Amino acid sequence: MVKYGRMFLFHWGLPLAAVAALYGIFQWFAERNLGVALRPEAIPADLTLHLILAVLLRALSRNLAVFLVLATVLMALLHLGNPMKIAILGGPLMPDDAGSLPTLMLLLEGGWLVLGWLAIAALTLSLLAAITLKPWRARIAALGLAGAVAAITLTPQPLVAAMDKRFGNIVWDQHGNYIRRGPLVHILQETTRHAARRDDPPHRGHVLAASQNLMPSMYPAALPAPDGKATKKAEAFPRAGRNVHMIVLESFWDPSVLKKAGLSQDPFAKEFRALWDATGKSRALSPVFGGYTANAEFEALCGFPVTEDAVFFEGRLRNEVPCLPRTLGGLGYETVASHPNVAVFWNRVNAYKRIGFGTYWSAKDFQLDDMNGEFLGDASLYRQVMEKVEPMLDTGTPVFNYVLTFFGHLDYPLNDNRPPVITAKHGDQRLALYANTVHYKTLELMDLLKDLRARDPDGIIVIFGDHLPFLGPNFENYTQSGVLARSRSEFTDKMFVEVSATPLIVIDGRQGPLRLGDMPMYQLPSLILELLDRPVATPMDLTRTPKDFRVRPLPGMHVVQGPGGETAVCRGEERDPALCEMSSAWLDNVRTIGTDLFSGRQHVLRENMLPPVVPAPEPVLPPGPLQSSLTSPNAAGS
Repeated sequence: MVKYGRMFLFHWGLPLAAVAALYGIFQWFAERNLGVALRPEAIPADLTLHLILAVLLRALSRNLAVFLVLATVLMALLHLGNPMKIAILGGPLMPDDAGSLPTLMLLLEGGWLVLGWLAIAALTLSLLAAITLKPWRARIAALGLAGAVAAITLTPQPLVAAMDKRFGNIVWDQHGNYIRRGPLVHILQETTRHAARRDDPPHRGHVLAASQNLMPSMYPAALPAPDGKATKKAEAFPRAGRNVHMIVLESFWDPSVLKKAGLSQDPFAKEFRALWDATGKSRALSPVFGGYTANAEFEALCGFPVTEDAVFFEGRLRNEVPCLPRTLGGLGYETVASHPNVAVFWNRVNAYKRIGFGTYWSAKDFQLDDMNGEFLGDASLYRQVMEKVEPMLDTGTPVFNYVLTFFGHLDYPLNDNRPPVITAKHGDQRLALYANTVHYKTLELMDLLKDLRARDPDGIIVIFGDHLPFLGPNFENYTQSGVLARSRSEFTDKMFVEVSATPLIVIDGRQGPLRLGDMPMYQLPSLILELLDRPVATPMDLTRTPKDFRVRPLPGMHVVQGPGGETAVCRGEERDPALCEMSSAWLDNVRTIGTDLFSGRQHVLRENMLPPVVPAPEPVLPPGPLQSSLTSPNAAGS
């Protein structure tokens, strides 16, 4: 009897004790080094689930040694992978991340890249070494796991409803979900939710109803000016066939708002600061923070909001669609995209083709002669892009010139040509590096603008940052100055705007920069078509918000800015029910049209469910003394 007791303890007691010990060690490490701690009430259920899974895996394992290796690898990925993603991007691992794994691996470099490959190799090898189906206990365990997978696959709706009731679910606060659930409960709950999600394309009737519901929000109103009125054109200038240059700046933001950082000087170049001031400090409202640039690209190129925490280019853009590049291509434009990164990153080869770019220049098409770590400097990128585009400009054929920069990416490396000139008295080294990066980005951008506006004075130039930069775990450096809180669950309404707002500059040819206020990125394509005075209807017209309102969807919530400047955050506990009810209905209709267009049967196109063409508004001129100097293509610093 004693012999069997010892065998039981060795085969089952020791593995369970090891799992419990690893649970405590990993959670201690995550709290101490990454600032992510589970709520005490999450631990009993999550640890119990760990022990149940440990029993099944131990039954499937050849011996105790290989089980311990497998358990350590799996728990490290769960207990450290989630806090790492929370610290960087603000949210834990989600099922959609599996599809983005190849691209996420491309984000890593140096020691992190080696660690990533080691983790994948360790998981693969430990699974191959550990799993066996020969003993009867292994077959029973395999049947148990298969039954769990079948339940999740076949009956996900009642399962996720029960888990939501037991563990809670706040879509807009995935960080909070994680610390209230624990890593294994969280990934099981979200995997079940992912299985419950229906990707069936919307029926024709639903698409028709949605398009009709969105028609009343088609307003031929002028672009916003500081006084709320449109201003007349100061002089006639050519509008049809003008070139469009869209420049998306990697991780571009204004760190001078971090008042307690003690920056030694304004990070923005003086000329850039004056130009942005002339726009009234207009801002683009991004769908993402700290990463997932492809979602900002999708909005700025396709005119529809991203509403989920997933990379739209990776799995939700399946059809060829009349986004801005394809629309302009149909109007006779050459459409070119430039990004000096690996071509397949975020599925850009397929995505750019589907949205209508005729040419895509990636890393292999550029001379990598001015590298900051792994990233080509903006000055070199701009020079090479202009060398490629100038022959097109000479032909007289209009060009849509889309440029996505790479310099400015985490970890903000600088080369010898860009020595640090800014220090942060109360900030860390990362913040100082970022401030210097922004300094050089604005200097090099203004050099480009000076040449570009002299070369193409009537062109439309659109410039904005893709998202705010990562400046430390759990919004570190932002929290020091009170710009953001440590967790989204602690954000004020204003913070939900600030976490998405990057500088925006739109130059309307000789008329100069426009004052646009806070503009969601998905509204940029329609704005560009209006400035071109092109009488063409597109599905992007269906995402115009009701007059005087602006809606910034974020995962699980949306922010509404009203005509009086009021801001409401709509996330289930509404402070302004009327405003949120209106915007929620609008957003539901937009989602229906978007699903039909990008991954469905495209009823909206095949049956022409588009709004009528409306006249283009008058352009808006920025008032004030800066207007005369900044609207001239030969002005200093422009």
